[in-house]
Amino acid sequence: MTTSFDYAPPKVWSWDKPNGGRFANVNRPIAGPTHEKELPVGRHPLQLYSQGTPNGVKVAVMLEELLALGHSGAEYDAWLIRIDRGDQFGSGFVGLNPNSKIPALVDQSGPMPIRVFESGAILIYLAEKFGAFLPTGHGARAECLSWLFWQAGSAPYVGGGFGHFYAYAPTRIEYAIDRFSMETKRQLDVLDRHLETREFIAGNDYTIADIAAWPWYAGLSRGWLYEAAEFLQTQEYKNVARWIDAIAERPAVRRGRMVNRVNGEASSQLHERHDAGDFETKTQDKLASGT
Repeated sequence: MTTSFDYAPPKVWSWDKPNGGRFANVNRPIAGPTHEKELPVGRHPLQLYSQGTPNGVKVAVMLEELLALGHSGAEYDAWLIRIDRGDQFGSGFVGLNPNSKIPALVDQSGPMPIRVFESGAILIYLAEKFGAFLPTGHGARAECLSWLFWQAGSAPYVGGGFGHFYAYAPTRIEYAIDRFSMETKRQLDVLDRHLETREFIAGNDYTIADIAAWPWYAGLSRGWLYEAAEFLQTQEYKNVARWIDAIAERPAVRRGRMVNRVNGEASSQLHERHDAGDFETKTQDKLASGT
C-alpha cells in the first residue's frame, strides 16, 4: 500500500482492490442488490428496517416519542439490518431504498404501503403524519427544518470524514484526521454557541431537529462514537453538554437507543422490537439467559 505522500492518482480510477478499512467487505462503487433476500413484515402500521447507528437511532427515538405522546398509530416493528454483514444489499432492502442505507421505513396503515428513506425525510414524514415535534408556525417551522438539514449536511463530515479516518481507516493519515477533526469541532462550536440562548435547537420546544442531532453529538461527546471524546476535548462545549444531558433523561430516548443496537452492554441491545414489552423481556441479556 502506498503512503499518502507518494500516491499519484491514475488517470482513470479502477476498483481493483479492497477499499474502506473496517468496512471494505461491504464497500463497492456500484448500486443494486448483491443477493436475494426479502424483508420480513410485522403486524404494526409502521415497519422500520435499521441498525442502531446515529441515523438509525433518530427514527427509533422519534417512534418511541410518538408512542409516549399516546399516538397508537406509531406502533412499529423494528427489524435489524446488519450493515457490517451487507444486509442492506439484499434485494428486499434495495427495493425499499435504492441507496442501500439505513434507516428505511414502510407505512402500511393506508390502502397502499408507502416507503420512506433517508432519516431526515422519515422524521418529517412522521412529524407531519402525527402532528408532533415539528412547529406549525411559518417561522418556527423554517427554523426547525433549517437545523434539521444542517445536521443532515453535517453528518457526513463527522461519520464518513472524522469517524472513518480516525477510527476505521487501515492507515492513519494526519492530514485527513486533522481536516475532519477541525470540521467536527467547528460543528460542536456552532451548536454550542447556538444553544447558549435557547433550551433546544429550534427554540424552547423539543423538535425533530433535536431528535436528528442528538445521536451524533451525544455520541461524540460521551465517547459512544469512535471513542474520541478526549481527543476532541468535547467537555469544552458546556451548552452542548447541558442539552445532551437533558435529552438523555427522556425515557423515549433511552428506549430508542436500544432498538436495533448491536454493541454495548447486552442489556442495552434490543435487536428486534415488536412490542413495548420487548424492552423488558427481549434484550440480549434476557435472551441469552433464557429469562
